[in-house]
Amino acid sequence: MVTGYPELIFADLTVDFSSWISGVRGRLDSNKLLSAVTWFRVGGPAQLLFAPKDEDDLCFFLKNLPEEVPVRVIGLGSNLLIRDGGLPGVTIRLSGRGFSNIEVLPGKQMRVGAAMPDAKFAKTAAVSGIGGFSFYRGVPGAMGGALRMNAGAHGTETRDGLISVRAVNRSGNIVNISVDDMGYSYRHCSVPDNLIFVSALFQGKDMDPDFLAREMDEVTLYREQNQPVREKTGGSTFKNPHNNSAWKLIDQAGLRGKVLGGARFSDKHCNFLINEDNATAFDLESLGELARARVYEQSGVQLEWEIKRWGNWDETGVVPVFARPD
Repeated sequence: MVTGYPELIFADLTVDFSSWISGVRGRLDSNKLLSAVTWFRVGGPAQLLFAPKDEDDLCFFLKNLPEEVPVRVIGLGSNLLIRDGGLPGVTIRLSGRGFSNIEVLPGKQMRVGAAMPDAKFAKTAAVSGIGGFSFYRGVPGAMGGALRMNAGAHGTETRDGLISVRAVNRSGNIVNISVDDMGYSYRHCSVPDNLIFVSALFQGKDMDPDFLAREMDEVTLYREQNQPVREKTGGSTFKNPHNNSAWKLIDQAGLRGKVLGGARFSDKHCNFLINEDNATAFDLESLGELARARVYEQSGVQLEWEIKRWGNWDETGVVPVFARPD
């Protein structure tokens, strides 16, 4: 189903796909504002937003999509900043109905769809007496993003319980990837961006469900006490440098609560950017780059973005990117 929006920034791509687009069973939206689906609630439109009905639908679409059309994949939009000029090409958002299945297998294994919210995966594991996944209760977003960035908290990372990932490549073919081939490091995997994760197989531990429920309650309490959970934010803004904490460096640079336009660094946890007053993506990214410059000036450490920043600039201008001097 194709729908359109009144303010067309981009040309309608579906016109060029007329010979095969009728075979798509999922939802297609031209010039769909992505601010509606990101936690920051900012950003311009996707030229074409595609929510495949299921894995076969995704494969069909990619098999027919011309190679030159760029493709991006977003999940629940928790760790993502879409710039105000929008995202050209095709943006794929896996539907909850088609990609959030979960299956408890013998031997304390679990197979989970990439659109499954992290917190729901943690709850299902706990109820099933499968340990090792309570940390996901405090990780925003869906499992696809957790797989892509090796999400972690409280001393555990995604790679610790992962066995393998099922993906669809740019040609619409299924690929299976073992955890050893994911190229994991801190908040990073080396799998090419043109592989779309659709599900994953995990190995857990045999543990008491009541203990796991208490463990998740502790994670929830910690998050509520230490992070701005009820704000329009994208999670941790910067990666923690080796043997240091991004929030401490931002605090030492005098940026706790710093405001720029409608954007602000959280007073509760200053590694969180917040859309406080109708911020634009330009406001948020500008404040982030200001922090990178100030932190380097103060401590000599160059912070690396953890939040993904995609898309075009609009007439507001281009955010100057801080770069360490030679």
